[in-house]
Amino acid sequence: MTFDLALPAPNVPVGSYVMAVRSGDLLFLSGHGAFEDGRPVHTGRLGETMKSEQGARAAETVMLNLLATIRAELGDLSRVARVVKVVVFVNSAPDFTEQHLVANGATDLLARVFGDAGRPARSAVGVAALPLGFAVEIEAIVEVG
Repeated sequence: MTFDLALPAPNVPVGSYVMAVRSGDLLFLSGHGAFEDGRPVHTGRLGETMKSEQGARAAETVMLNLLATIRAELGDLSRVARVVKVVVFVNSAPDFTEQHLVANGATDLLARVFGDAGRPARSAVGVAALPLGFAVEIEAIVEVG
């Protein structure tokens, strides 16, 4: 496992919810967008204003934000036993069909950080719009060891 990542400050909720809830050995992470220095980044629509490669970079940034929340909740990323499930929402033009390639930006990062324990079950879903104009939003379930 590799934990030498430069993580941003954890996201703060932009509504009436919390960023993570722990139940037993599972940590449920709310949907995260890409923030840098507290500001939304990687906004736009895949297949319209962004290409798949840009979307994959956006998904990686979102995953860094999720990892920051995990570290804030658990104190240390080494407490992650397994990334169980990741759902990637992609702000997509109606004819865009490469959501899976965008999602790879997030899950490839998880595999680099956690090895096989970072290879989750995954869904990649195209949507008409996301909060704050984000290109990608990701939620996850993590098993805590």
